[in-house]
Amino acid sequence: MRKSAVTLLLALALPVAALAQTPVQYTLAFPNAVHHEAQVSVVFSELKAGPLQVRMARSSPGRYALHEFAKNVYDVQATDSKGKSLAVSRPDPYGWDVSGHDGTVRFTYTLFGDRTDGTYAGIDQQHAHLNIPATLAYARGQEQRPAEVKFELPAGWQVATQLRPDADKGSYYAPNLQYLMDSPTSLGAQKTRSWQEQGRTIELSVLHEGTDAELDDYTAKTKKIVREAAAVFGGLPQYDFGRYTFVVNYLPQTSSDGMEHRNSTSVTSNRPLRGDDVMNNLGTVSHEFFHSWNVERIRPRDLEPFDFERANMSNSLWFAEGFTQYYGDLLMRRAGIFTDDQYCKYTLSGLVGAMLTSPGAARFSPVHMSQQAPFVDAAAAIDPNNRGNTYLSYYYIGGANALALDLLLRQNHKTDLDTYMRAVWRQHGKEQRDYAPANPYTLADLQRVLGEVSRDTAFAGQFFRQHLLGHQLPKFDELLAPAGLLVRRAKAGQASFVGRLSYNAADSTATVGSTLIGSPLYQAGLDREDVVRKIDGQRLTSAKAVQDLLATHKPGDAVAVEYRTRGGVRTTQVTLAEDPTLEVVTYETAKRPVTKAMKKFRAEWLNGKAK
Repeated sequence: MRKSAVTLLLALALPVAALAQTPVQYTLAFPNAVHHEAQVSVVFSELKAGPLQVRMARSSPGRYALHEFAKNVYDVQATDSKGKSLAVSRPDPYGWDVSGHDGTVRFTYTLFGDRTDGTYAGIDQQHAHLNIPATLAYARGQEQRPAEVKFELPAGWQVATQLRPDADKGSYYAPNLQYLMDSPTSLGAQKTRSWQEQGRTIELSVLHEGTDAELDDYTAKTKKIVREAAAVFGGLPQYDFGRYTFVVNYLPQTSSDGMEHRNSTSVTSNRPLRGDDVMNNLGTVSHEFFHSWNVERIRPRDLEPFDFERANMSNSLWFAEGFTQYYGDLLMRRAGIFTDDQYCKYTLSGLVGAMLTSPGAARFSPVHMSQQAPFVDAAAAIDPNNRGNTYLSYYYIGGANALALDLLLRQNHKTDLDTYMRAVWRQHGKEQRDYAPANPYTLADLQRVLGEVSRDTAFAGQFFRQHLLGHQLPKFDELLAPAGLLVRRAKAGQASFVGRLSYNAADSTATVGSTLIGSPLYQAGLDREDVVRKIDGQRLTSAKAVQDLLATHKPGDAVAVEYRTRGGVRTTQVTLAEDPTLEVVTYETAKRPVTKAMKKFRAEWLNGKAK
């Protein structure tokens, strides 16, 4: 009785605005998980008169295309505070309007989800991996209200999430809609490892079918990655509730993905924690953890706040994702997970090769590639496109430019990319307000900070004009040489069509994939879906036979190709080119002399920085 009286007095003392902050209350249950369904209930209270506009998100933080999550919602019903059924109408494909309420709406629906990754919802009898925009409906006008989420869990399941737990209520708390939508949640038989790092709790909550020893080894390597990432920025962020959670799902039914969030990351893969698969899994961990600075707190102004009702376009994904791509693998090397040779093979060869051989990179800027994200970032379309000739992922074009900038700063300006990232962090990331960056950046800000760090505003302006707003390719052979690294042809002297041929065993032909500008097939007039019938008069008896035939030729040779196109059967001469695949190798591998200066440069760049 006394508690109720005190509560009433406190409520009367609060301003009207505070009274409006009653949390939106969510409850999720899984009585039909075997068929990938969840039952979701949402209570919106203290509403103003008029229809309540309930919506499912159309897009998701960290994803830039439209995904139309409403397509997996059905059995929608609404009642008022007394349980009376309310009228529900469908104003558009993305939501529902609820009329006639008494200030409270209980909105219920069934959610279907069978894709476990960072974008969708994956539900089965073993687990539920929930990206919140794909899972929870929200109401327009209620975005600033806090939210409480309760899970009715099957036996043996536990919760992994960045949402703040409230043990007294048995619920999980988000301060507003932006935070709620940014909080992936995994439900299942979690295996947890946690430790203290610089006064913060770092935890791994893992669903996997491997051994505890495998998880312990994975945890030990993750600890090294965390420390190396913190060393770049001079310390860890102030996580909002003192905790950072790796929400990890490595079950066989899982799709490979990684998705950054403010105080957590969703990491999914069907690869186990053993053998070479560990390296791939850790690469995702490293990339996503770097995002807890870059893109979550160091955030482009054109993505803040995120709009759940449209595709979100940014000019800066070359930095937000591309520079993170560069650092993700660099941290692997600094943590001792990669050797120098592995770093060259798995990282530098990919970045340099993609940048220097992609027709798109020679035509369009990293800013342009960033703007293409709504069309390519897990976007679904059925019409053919020409992206092989017009596009290079902002991950690669941004990562390659990060590599070039790091080497330029080290060689010419007595500084490095770590120093630049720390400066951007201090000016545009460290200060946070209301669970969001206080000073998100623009392209002009990134250029200005580069001028300050390099102490050369002319250099900063030139780099942005030529390489980020423009599409001038870096001279990687010159940039990597001081580290004793060589850019060379991986298949020197080998003749190639420089195109993809898919062998058809049924009729001994090969179908041409999209042809690249300047390639032998493109120059000869062959296009996608043309069917090669003969080469040099010979039938294509196997895929290996094509390779064996090409091995008898050298670059510059002309071969007769008979093919079927939309205009009929034709024969043309195709002039073979040298296989353009590039690789980066150490001078040691290339049997070249390595100087002490090269070893010193390489060590200062690639060796660990954590104390």
